[in-house]
Amino acid sequence: MNAQTQAPTTSRPPAATGAPRMTEALVSAITAETGIATFRTKSPRRIEGTVQADALHSFAAALRSRVGFEHLSAISCVDWIAEGEFELVYHFWSYRDSHLVSARVRIPREPGSMATITDLWLPASFFERDIHEFYGVVFQGNTDLERYILSDWKGPPPMRKDFSSRDFAHEHFTFKDYEPTWDELIDGGYHGQKRQGEGSDE
Repeated sequence: MNAQTQAPTTSRPPAATGAPRMTEALVSAITAETGIATFRTKSPRRIEGTVQADALHSFAAALRSRVGFEHLSAISCVDWIAEGEFELVYHFWSYRDSHLVSARVRIPREPGSMATITDLWLPASFFERDIHEFYGVVFQGNTDLERYILSDWKGPPPMRKDFSSRDFAHEHFTFKDYEPTWDELIDGGYHGQKRQGEGSDE
């Protein structure tokens, strides 16, 4: 039962019960249940830590089923181009404890590959598709990485820092001057204002 086998495991675990826990108790529980000791308090009700890429799936599974973080809030991506890495940030929420856990994962920009967690949370498919579309990261095991926003896009992933929107526009589009004659007749029009200002000392 993991991302590679694609066995369906998205049935929701039993809701966490008991009294809400304080931040320090949650940090201790994360360490004890996942075996990862990098998590610390970031701010009130915010816990953050780093996870190795090959450990993220097992970490997320334990966080979901044994620590009580039932909800995947988001997955975001940062392009650290100077370091040759992408940083994926997984955000998990606990309804019982009203805390957010953010797990930071670094992967090489090339080949830009990461295991999916869609077998744990179906909504992960949306976040992974979005990151694939805009950064080019391939989520191994996710069978639905089709574009859904940039469906007609012919260029490289546009959120990567080595993408130049100016260069792309000059390479793929033809520019021409737009000088409508009727603009001069409109009060406040660009060309009308320009003509009125010509020759003035103001």
